Amino acid sequence: MGRMKRKKSFRLKLLSSLAVAFLLAFAGFFAFVSSPYKAQSWAEENLQTDTQVLVDEDKKNILFEPATGATHIGFIFYQGGKVVPGAYAPLAKKLASNGYTVIIPKLPFNLAILSPDRADKVIRNHPEIDTWIIGGHSLGGVTASDYALRHEKIKGLVLLASYPQAETDLSEREIQTLSLYGGNDQVADLTKVKAAKTQLPSSARFIEIDGGNHGGFGDYGHQKGDGEATITNEQQIEETAKYIMELIEGL
Repeated sequence: MGRMKRKKSFRLKLLSSLAVAFLLAFAGFFAFVSSPYKAQSWAEENLQTDTQVLVDEDKKNILFEPATGATHIGFIFYQGGKVVPGAYAPLAKKLASNGYTVIIPKLPFNLAILSPDRADKVIRNHPEIDTWIIGGHSLGGVTASDYALRHEKIKGLVLLASYPQAETDLSEREIQTLSLYGGNDQVADLTKVKAAKTQLPSSARFIEIDGGNHGGFGDYGHQKGDGEATITNEQQIEETAKYIMELIEGL
């Protein structure tokens, strides 16, 4: 009888401990995601429609569409971890003003890893586009790499301060690839960014933006732990757009 009571008491303590651990983990996760990096004034300005680009934002996506002269090329962009999607509006609008449709999905808790296949819905909803590129910033780039590996429809991959996870090997894929990183980035592990050459096609371009940093690919303020940029946010995004358009033109 005493042994049964001890077993029951042990099980209750174990269940209680697990419940507490779960609650603490949930609370920690909620605290982590409840303070995202928000779009700053320049990004907010670029979320408005103008004569060159139509901007349509709903609960699922932000769409940047050329007002005239749209090509049949689309670019799906996964945001960096804890960064709101609108923070990348300056880059998206720059690309759209040059004829390319850009879609930034709104991902759960601003974390691409929680919805890695959201690009499926984007592609289904845009049958007018026949050539797709996917890209992402930081953690978003990790998820974009995995998606590109699993979907032959993707013809181009853009990594901003990012690299594929260890098991993602794109070295045998015929996919145009671009890896950009800021020289003053102190958030991404630049050693791993550069070492990703072995996981990407031999034709992949690796380009350092001199003076750029991690947060400079969007407009969301200073990211904790990042290095100070010695070029303006506008300069970094202008260079980024230029290299992405070179990739697109090479498809």
